[in-house]
Amino acid sequence: MGMSDTAPDQEQPPHRPLPQAGGEKVRTALTNAAALLVPVSDTPRLDAELLMAHALGVSRETLLLGHLDDDVPNGFGPLLARRQSHEPLAYITGSRDFWTISLAVAPGVLIPRPDSETLIEAAVGYFGADGPKRILDLGTGSGALLLAALSEWPSATGLGIDASPAALVIAQENAAKLGLVERAHFLPGNWAEGIEESFDLILCNPPYIETGANLPEQVRDYEPPTALFAGVDGLDDYRELIPHLPARLAPGGMIALEIGFAQANSVSGLFRASGLYPQVRQDLGSRDRAILHFSLGIGQKAS
Repeated sequence: MGMSDTAPDQEQPPHRPLPQAGGEKVRTALTNAAALLVPVSDTPRLDAELLMAHALGVSRETLLLGHLDDDVPNGFGPLLARRQSHEPLAYITGSRDFWTISLAVAPGVLIPRPDSETLIEAAVGYFGADGPKRILDLGTGSGALLLAALSEWPSATGLGIDASPAALVIAQENAAKLGLVERAHFLPGNWAEGIEESFDLILCNPPYIETGANLPEQVRDYEPPTALFAGVDGLDDYRELIPHLPARLAPGGMIALEIGFAQANSVSGLFRASGLYPQVRQDLGSRDRAILHFSLGIGQKAS
């Protein structure tokens, strides 16, 4: 599973003293923690609130509504220190929200990004309420795309493939937590090799970052390189997986692959070389984010 585009590192100032439990109130600690996280995060206040909620064992909403005048819990300082060291928030709390579901995440598995929801949005726009019957998620990682799609369409079933044993464990745990074990199956594999079945919806967020790209510390030092990098031009995995897709797509079906924001032309060319008809889909930031193919050759289902 690939990732969304990230900004380069910035030089970081020295850490300030951590907030201490015993006397300081949550309200003050959140303000101080947010200031400490400015060099690390684009959302320092939100990060501070989520860390505090995790330390207290409550939701962020419950924290804000009823715990601002509590004493700071003992566990908050160590959590904040981990975030100041650029460890991703999702690895610290062990969870990440995606689409309409909440997923467990852990080191060794790529953290789902909001930009990947572009693929689900495109599928909802195409299939509507009826939905696809069978879904294939290649490079499933935490199971984010497959499980989000299955949560959207209760009558659908799906298969998630990943080469990482750690990812498959997390994906299976997420399916169980969401009550989807009867509809979601996960298998080890190399993209679509060895799969003979056809699917109504094929989803994939492959690695697409160029080897040697300058990544933020929280990505470079913590997330699995095999889920990030795809050769000198970031296209190696597209070259391998795209030729398998036409034979795996059922009539009337749809393919949605995530891309880096500058890869639309290159990946579209690989689609055409395999007899597919690419359409570019942008994310909420108006960046090219997905390449779509509809087996009818158009962006809507036949009436």
